[in-house]
Amino acid sequence: MSMGKVRYKRIEDLPGVGPATAKKLRELGFSTVESIAMASVKELAAAGIGEKRAQEIINAARSAIALTFISAEELVKMQQNVERLTTGSKALDRLLGGGLETQSITEFYGEFGSGKSQICMQLCVNVQLPRERGGLEGGALYIDTEHTFRTERIIQMAKHVGLDPKEVVKNIIYAEAFTSDHQMFLLDHADEVIKEHNIRLIIIDSLTAHFRSEYVGREALAERQQKLSKHLHKLIRLARAFNAVAVVTNQVMAKPDVFFGDAVAPIGGHIVAHTSHTRIYLRKAKGQIRIARLVSSPYLPEGEAIFKITENGIEDVAEEEAAKVRRR
Repeated sequence: MSMGKVRYKRIEDLPGVGPATAKKLRELGFSTVESIAMASVKELAAAGIGEKRAQEIINAARSAIALTFISAEELVKMQQNVERLTTGSKALDRLLGGGLETQSITEFYGEFGSGKSQICMQLCVNVQLPRERGGLEGGALYIDTEHTFRTERIIQMAKHVGLDPKEVVKNIIYAEAFTSDHQMFLLDHADEVIKEHNIRLIIIDSLTAHFRSEYVGREALAERQQKLSKHLHKLIRLARAFNAVAVVTNQVMAKPDVFFGDAVAPIGGHIVAHTSHTRIYLRKAKGQIRIARLVSSPYLPEGEAIFKITENGIEDVAEEEAAKVRRR
């Protein structure tokens, strides 16, 4: 996939899209040329325009942003566009190969109190930092499903990194999702907000809470997994279209049949495991200290990092303190 300059600024500019069609497409969540370029024919045909016309519109959008087959050499160039966002901890950044990558999904999972939401809030601040300090000079979109977002925490973190808290809060677009369908709707209609506010970080905290509580029992599992898959694929499309970092948090469930190692696993099964490019398991150590384990990554080795969560936010642990934790 190669990103070029968009020739069509609005979806109405695409050949075959009149005002009525544009209205229907927006109702379905396709508000930008980028989102149409990454849509399937079936998704667009739902606007009542027929499959042939839908394909023509998609082709025009794809040609506008040069979404085509490319050589491996061009792929190398495209991957050079991938940027990294600091977590606030050098140890955690090293574990991640320099920070969280744009154009991919990073999943943090762990038990209650392991620091998942704290990392998310820190990232909302850090994304606004200049690039030389590990930021992306952009805004954050935060979809909250468990009422964990705290503006007072953002203000503390912003002050610590030397940013104006008032400006930081302005650059975080927040939405609370009340059901799994509402959660999906918010993401499906996010592309215009992302473009308008220069969003470089998209967070869903937590990804699975609503799905887990609403789809109970084996008979509901197939539908739950299908919806989760659709939701995650929408997220990765947005991350790639807007060169943004995508972060999801996930809860864990007990594995009673496990006698050695961790007797917990992230919720969501293979769907979440295969769509999240980088998975990090967080667990609580003594006091403020947390241990992050890189469980899977396309190219990074497994490993662990020790950091702490303080009033200031995510910080590194002194080497002597970290050594004590490793010995336990």
